[in-house]
Amino acid sequence: MNKNGKTNIGVVFGGRSVENEISVITAIQAMEAVDKEKYDVTPIYISKQGRWYTGEALRHSENYKDMERLFASCTEVYMRPVYGDNRLYKVKRNIFCTDVAAEIDVILPALHGTNCEDGSVQGAFEMTGVPYAGCNVLASANGMDKITMKMILAQSGIPVVDYVWLTDKEWYDRQQQVVERVENRLGYPVIVKPADSGSSVGIEAVHDREHLVEAIENAAAYSKRIIVEHLVERLREINCSVLGDYYECEASVCEAPVRSGEILSYQDKYLGGGGTKGAKHGGTKSQGMRSTVREIPARLPQQTTDLIRTTAVETFKTLGCDGVARIDFMIDEASDKVYVNEINTIPGSLSFYLWEASGVSFDRLIDRLVDIALRRSREASFKITSYKENIFNYSLGGGTKGAKA
Repeated sequence: MNKNGKTNIGVVFGGRSVENEISVITAIQAMEAVDKEKYDVTPIYISKQGRWYTGEALRHSENYKDMERLFASCTEVYMRPVYGDNRLYKVKRNIFCTDVAAEIDVILPALHGTNCEDGSVQGAFEMTGVPYAGCNVLASANGMDKITMKMILAQSGIPVVDYVWLTDKEWYDRQQQVVERVENRLGYPVIVKPADSGSSVGIEAVHDREHLVEAIENAAAYSKRIIVEHLVERLREINCSVLGDYYECEASVCEAPVRSGEILSYQDKYLGGGGTKGAKHGGTKSQGMRSTVREIPARLPQQTTDLIRTTAVETFKTLGCDGVARIDFMIDEASDKVYVNEINTIPGSLSFYLWEASGVSFDRLIDRLVDIALRRSREASFKITSYKENIFNYSLGGGTKGAKA
């Protein structure tokens, strides 16, 4: 806590990810929503090259048009991998000034995609012991990888569509066998996805063998693991957010995003249905997931709404999540079956629009995320991580070379 009595939130965003720009939008929205009476905010931007920066200029989206100028106005920083050290340090400093750029009380990750949402950054926070909002390393990794996620959910009785998975090396070595496996198991149409990418990047709907080959080649450019799923043709997509921890959590209202094609594309999500200026938003610039054309609450039979909200909570708990997540569902309107498509452990815009529609304001959502992060950190401090006894003070019975000698 700062001298002024406020908790300092370090909002971390950007990253070595194809979703870097979307992360910037999420972070700026969150920083604008923070209750300034309760919190100070330190923006921490991770560049596409993996360098960390802080500075007030990072709060304004127009500054990201000229990255060199932006970096020149900011301070490059780093965190030491020392447990209990929650400070940001300057890479370069004046000899007469302190090398501490800021002291962080809690981290709010606003990162999306590979190297960010997959447990990588969460591991760094665990090493330093700084409290952080959202899912831990395990839940983040399992939630990010669509193959692992589906394996866990299916084993737990949560419905997912049929799929085939492969690696890029398997594809390059045994292409014909992979194609036959997809055709024999799933047939057409199918949908091809990189296993650990988000924002619909690298995803294609496929209706024949020639396109299947092209789509897998494209997905392999983004990930070493690829998943091919049965394509639900009479599809209705429904999203639901969950807030809380793995023990106690609640579901938001449901939304129905509007797509322009067979899949919900990057343009649908972030550019208002495919227009470069947000077609349904009066020509405004992209506002992250706020730009998506959506129906909130989704017009569904009450029984279907209840099923989706219950399954969202089960999915959240099964994967051991914390904080806020968004679970994306598919309804096969030919059979009325409901399937979990994927989970977003750090959802675009932190799903604030779903929580506002559920009666939780954006500033209160951040309050809840901070509270959950600090509680998890306190609870973790009571767990045993090492023994006080030093085994080297005891005879090992094997001489100086150790027991196996």
